[in-house]
Amino acid sequence: MPSPTISFELLLGPVADATTDTLRGLNASDVVPRMWAGDYTVWQDDPTEVADRLGWMHVIDEMIAAEAELTSFAASVVADGFTEVVLSGMGGSSLFPEVLQVACGPRDGGIPVSVLDTTDPASVGRVLDRRDQGGVLVVVSSKSGSTIETRSHMDTMWERRPQAAEFVVVTDPGSELAGLAAERSYRAVFENRSDIGGRFSALSYFGLVPAALLGLPWADWLRDLKSTIAQMGPGADRSKDPALALGSAMAVAAREGRDKLTVELPDDLAPLGVWIEQLVAESTGKHGTGVVPVIDAAQQDPEAYASDRLFVVHDAQRAQRLADARHPVVLLSVDGGDGLFPLVFLWEMATAIAGRVLGLNPFDQPDVASAKVATNEVLEAGPHEIEPQSVASIIETIREGDHLAICAFVDPGAADLVASLGAVRDRLAAQLGVATTLGFGPRFLHSTGQLHKGGPDQIAVLQVASIDGDVPIPGRDYGFATLEAAQAEGDLEVLRARGRRAARVHLDELLAI
Repeated sequence: MPSPTISFELLLGPVADATTDTLRGLNASDVVPRMWAGDYTVWQDDPTEVADRLGWMHVIDEMIAAEAELTSFAASVVADGFTEVVLSGMGGSSLFPEVLQVACGPRDGGIPVSVLDTTDPASVGRVLDRRDQGGVLVVVSSKSGSTIETRSHMDTMWERRPQAAEFVVVTDPGSELAGLAAERSYRAVFENRSDIGGRFSALSYFGLVPAALLGLPWADWLRDLKSTIAQMGPGADRSKDPALALGSAMAVAAREGRDKLTVELPDDLAPLGVWIEQLVAESTGKHGTGVVPVIDAAQQDPEAYASDRLFVVHDAQRAQRLADARHPVVLLSVDGGDGLFPLVFLWEMATAIAGRVLGLNPFDQPDVASAKVATNEVLEAGPHEIEPQSVASIIETIREGDHLAICAFVDPGAADLVASLGAVRDRLAAQLGVATTLGFGPRFLHSTGQLHKGGPDQIAVLQVASIDGDVPIPGRDYGFATLEAAQAEGDLEVLRARGRRAARVHLDELLAI
């Protein structure tokens, strides 16, 4: 099978000239070769959180070299009779494993991987019940090793069933989690290179340990990817570089008021959307600017969209219809081989380039910590009863160019509820004529939460919180219900402190729209 190649066509209409000028400037400054050389001045004069975050560009050969290690590890798990993997992680540690499960599923001889990235007690309780029955391998995935959600998951599962052979850790070298895993003699510890940030870690141990457990031909995909990467390499023909084109278009469109990046993926690659959402939102949403990724939205007629969109699509006919309606469009296609890994690397490169054009450091997340601090303060004081406001109190503030975010602290495993919220999102998009998004807490706090607080002040937030039951957390005087409530309250406090239009609303009222 031939190695995959990425082709693109720019149908940029109103932003075409500005994008051409930007591309000319990037090439004159040798931006892409400098990126490959690890030149942090591409983004800022200070090396902090840049020089130590470029490992994702060079990790492929290391991971190919780890093929025997990961293959042997996965084979031992299968041989020991495990029938399910539960991966506990947040954000960059969990989103790509979820993509792999949904898009690829377990292959022959692989084991299904379910992701636990919520503090909702109903979801946590279901995982605990399954694990109590045996046959469940727990993968604890955290770069820092101190993420409150992940540590709470691990501590709870360990207290209920302290079987070291059932625990695996993926983390950075020397983290507290790595030390604890060694102390308890966990089944395996995979230490990732520390110069890779969470949302850029898909093609490192964080993504490839679950890929191996799923039985996917990940090493073959990586070998094929090396040819694809050459299209974006230091010596490539820049006129044929898809990442340079996409990243430039994203940034130029955002600067010109077309900051709603609407991504329409083919059905087989649609699960990648949640990963793209985090990558783009957390990398660019800061210091009052940013790109707003819109994924999994119902398609509308091109004429129905406002003039604040940039579209990235994979369907030529759809692309032409959008372009005819004067929307800027990037048309992408992956030819030959599996397209998942090539698109991952493409979006990583493009997002880093967009950061350069926007004058941002794409590797930091200054506003993620604010929600964590607020959560801890609420936990110390105890959550408050929040009086819901009407949905209309937010809806009536919506204006052209806005972004309406539904932030739901609910059981993400309640399929009917999740589907209903998705339908509400689409109805509001059609009624209001603005971009809408749907995120589930607390996972979105490690994703779009950065954009909500640090991005453009054109966001309105409808928050719902429906938390039933509780599961105690060992070593803490509160359980998961209290933790989830504190995360919802903390996020709302920070949004309001930043001057965002944000309200807690009744779930039933929202669903009735």
